[in-house]
Amino acid sequence: MADQKNQERCQEVDDYIAGFEAPVRERLEAVRSLVLETAAGCSERLAWGAPTYYLNGYLLQFAAYKKHLGFYTTPATLEHWKEALSGYKTNEKNTVQFPHNKELPLDLMKEMILFRIREKETDADGSVKM
Repeated sequence: MADQKNQERCQEVDDYIAGFEAPVRERLEAVRSLVLETAAGCSERLAWGAPTYYLNGYLLQFAAYKKHLGFYTTPATLEHWKEALSGYKTNEKNTVQFPHNKELPLDLMKEMILFRIREKETDADGSVKM
């Protein structure tokens, strides 16, 4: 039963991505593949109307808009990568916007995903969660 529910959730993400024109769809597929490869064992589903990933709770989310791809992590992630993200629009909460007219910084995005995984594996004091 759990496998069927997971397949249905993946289908929701497939349908979301399929709803975009080819150039945006290709970007979404690239980010999806990156997340699934980098955060092995994570689950995905459509939440808040966008592909959302969980690994011991919320990990991250992304969504396509007319002019950009939104990538949603945490304030700590944005702060840690502040310098590398200086060329992109961000907020203090969790959002970075990657414009469609620029190449996706997949290496940076991978590092941000890995940061999120480490963030979820450690307590506020930096000790490993048991």
